[in-house]
Amino acid sequence: MKFDFARDGDVFLQAIGTTLYIVATAIGVGGVVGLVLGVTLFISRKGGLRPNAFVFNLLNVLINFFRPIPFIIFVAAMGPLTLAVVGSSIGTNAFIFPAALMVSFASARLVEQSLVGLDPGVVEAARSMGASTWTIIRTVVIPEALAPLILAYTFLFVAVVDMSALAGIVAGGGLGAFALSYGYQRFDWTITWITVAVIVLLVQSVQYLGNWLARKALHRG
Repeated sequence: MKFDFARDGDVFLQAIGTTLYIVATAIGVGGVVGLVLGVTLFISRKGGLRPNAFVFNLLNVLINFFRPIPFIIFVAAMGPLTLAVVGSSIGTNAFIFPAALMVSFASARLVEQSLVGLDPGVVEAARSMGASTWTIIRTVVIPEALAPLILAYTFLFVAVVDMSALAGIVAGGGLGAFALSYGYQRFDWTITWITVAVIVLLVQSVQYLGNWLARKALHRG
């Protein structure tokens, strides 16, 4: 049976809303946690603002352990923890939990790499003036690395949209599940390509916005 937009259009709109909810929540939660972890890696590394080999190595090993795991396997492996935290191992929120965890690890590394590229002289100048660690991070480190951070999170957004297509494996809904159920399984290639077009439009729009914001940040600097 072919998809009828007049009859089933609400399903398509709901799938779009679910995907946006998944992506926004995963990036909102995971992105903030990753920012904290990435800044901690930056300041605790050798030669950092607050060198601490134990903290740096612990976070480094933790991130390196989880980040390479294929996401579909990660979702399955996190099942017991997801059940304990969310109260269910299926559904949209049950998918968002492991997604936010994976985003945390991925964004932590992206943030660290963005901050490591800063000119050490700028940080040292602030330290020589007696600024506290938090002040240096807030007024020097983050502003100076704003452009690469924007691009890093833009890249992360694209990756999370890709991850959200797997929400169907735990009955999480979204455009991936919609394309599979209403397009592929019904041999309705039009629906499949319409779904692809929506995803591409979403990604291109955010990519354009991210590039624009990064250029503004560089111009301001």
